[in-house]
Amino acid sequence: MSGKKGVLLILVPFALLMTFFFLVPLTSMLISSFSNSDGFTFEHYQEALSSSYILQGFKNSLALSVVSAFIALVVSLLGVYAMTNFSEPVRERILILSNLTSNFSGVPLAFAFIVLLGNSGLFTLALDSFGWDLSFSLYSWSGLLLIYIYFQLPLSIMLLYPIYYGIQQQWKDAAALLGASPLMFWRKIGLPIILPGIAGTFTILFANAMGAYASAYALTGSNYNLAAIRIGSLISGDIFAQPELASAIAVLLGVIMIIGMLLSEWLIKKTRKDLLKR
Repeated sequence: MSGKKGVLLILVPFALLMTFFFLVPLTSMLISSFSNSDGFTFEHYQEALSSSYILQGFKNSLALSVVSAFIALVVSLLGVYAMTNFSEPVRERILILSNLTSNFSGVPLAFAFIVLLGNSGLFTLALDSFGWDLSFSLYSWSGLLLIYIYFQLPLSIMLLYPIYYGIQQQWKDAAALLGASPLMFWRKIGLPIILPGIAGTFTILFANAMGAYASAYALTGSNYNLAAIRIGSLISGDIFAQPELASAIAVLLGVIMIIGMLLSEWLIKKTRKDLLKR
């Protein structure tokens, strides 16, 4: 019994942290999204779902999140596969670099890109001096996509790296003895095995991009319409504050993320069932 009490005492700080920094804000946001001066209402959700400007923000956020997650996933899949052919010290250095760069985001990341690729950035001025016109605007959808891919890549590498080690060397050797090419091995054996991990990684990257705010706001301010930026502007009150509408948009954003995670979980379970039937 004393051992159980010790475990419960250890969990007290975690329970307090979850309560005051997750459950209380979440509950407050839900209550606010259904409240106005007259009491309970659905008008904030009706306004969010009927406003073309807010819906456009959701569309832009979805497009940016899906495209950046997909590109980062494809690049990191190839990169992690190449890493498996390196020596252990080289892999460790790459993982350390990925760990460091995964924490380089938000305002510092946006400022770094502005210094390098902004209108008066280092690379922009260097190309102009050679007479090359860089037909690229950092303060547009393309610029945001570049920044999102940058901070998605290290996270994707760190998530996918352990997945490749689920592929045992004996399987490759057995497939080679039976006459299978490396491409056939990955198409028939390797890829189906790591597919659940890939789906889970894509979900995390998608949620990471959907909730990103600081980098996009530091780069474009309120000039580009994203769901996270709309929430921030409604809370800070560029014209006048509407925290209840911001709460409704945040709840809808959370619902989209939950749907994405449920679809990913369904895909993972379906893939595993198909593997067991083989």
